Amino acid sequence: MAKFFISAGAIFAAVGIILGAFGAHGLRAKLEPRMLEVWQTGVHYHMYHALGLILIGILAQQVGTSAALIKWSGNLMLIGILFFSGSLYLIALTSLSWLGAITPFGGISFMIAWFLLALAFLRMDG
Repeated sequence: MAKFFISAGAIFAAVGIILGAFGAHGLRAKLEPRMLEVWQTGVHYHMYHALGLILIGILAQQVGTSAALIKWSGNLMLIGILFFSGSLYLIALTSLSWLGAITPFGGISFMIAWFLLALAFLRMDG
């Protein structure tokens, strides 16, 4: 579990940097300023949660692979990146505002992920 989340976090961070650079250099002339802001919001949350995945992997190494709450937290961060940031990328590129209905599911996934991580450590001995 630890190796998976650290690897996934590192890959998501690399992709986040690529998407950030693409937005800043490749999309600046092609997107309206508001849609470029939407893109950058997706990138910011993408990167925060890529780092969160790395943190979860490191913490999972410390507590062992039996920590179900930590595993759920990591899985929900992955889902959050895909739904939250992914929907924002699609909205920015297509201007299909109905995709905004997907975004809150990613945001809720992020929130639950962080709460589960906190709960996992509150339940630990020591």
